[in-house]
Amino acid sequence: MSECGSNCSSCSSNCAVKKDTKPNFLVQPHELSNIKKVIGVVSGKGGVGKSLITSLLAVSLNRRGFNTAILDADITGPSIPKAFGIKDRARGNELGLMPVKSKTGIDIMSINLLLQDETDPVVWRGPVIAGTVRQFWSDVIWSNVDYMFVDMPPGTGDVVLTVFQSLPLDGIIIVTSPQELVSMIVGKAVKMARMMNIPILGVVENMSYFLCPDCNREYQIFGESKLQEIAEKYEIAAYARLPINPKLAAACDKGMIELFDGDWLEPIADLLISI
Repeated sequence: MSECGSNCSSCSSNCAVKKDTKPNFLVQPHELSNIKKVIGVVSGKGGVGKSLITSLLAVSLNRRGFNTAILDADITGPSIPKAFGIKDRARGNELGLMPVKSKTGIDIMSINLLLQDETDPVVWRGPVIAGTVRQFWSDVIWSNVDYMFVDMPPGTGDVVLTVFQSLPLDGIIIVTSPQELVSMIVGKAVKMARMMNIPILGVVENMSYFLCPDCNREYQIFGESKLQEIAEKYEIAAYARLPINPKLAAACDKGMIELFDGDWLEPIADLLISI
């Protein structure tokens, strides 16, 4: 048997070492980037408030003194710039592309920051969209970021797979709502993450209840909460419930998410700081 040259890619042998060698699809960040933690925010289906949770987590940790950033990987349905009221276009130079800073200093990159008009549709096929997400990681200069949140499109398709394989995720937050159908779909996201060895850090149930301003009573408009049941079933340590709040929706529509106050996501924020 010939002596091992430690180059499995060019070796014809079928030894145990080669069998244990897994392909590495990680994409290197820009050489001037400095990113400490990368957290993905995912959902099994659309319309559950994933971008809202992404925005609130970035705002929450920013208020605690950390430098936060958002990579908007929802290329065909970007809503992050709208929530932060950002109208400026992203600019670049010979070194790379620069993210746009929000009013409180959160770094943001989204396809809407590169379009002539924010209402222009992105009519691209999956591989092009996935390539754009990788470029947001590799070509953008993310300077001194403590926590980067990646707002992913719903489901378990191309972009989610690209992020799971290409970015060094420290874990994901799953966003759901009380309906039984959505709870079932959460299982798909959980199983995909575990298949790819991505830690599940927490789960957030959005639109969990409505708090009556007159009697201060909770009304579960979309049915009984499944949050604790989901957390126990999939052994997820941290979880949080977000109410139906018209003022919160209005803050997003007006681009004033950074001014909104609420402590619903504090258990998730505490966990992120501890990892």
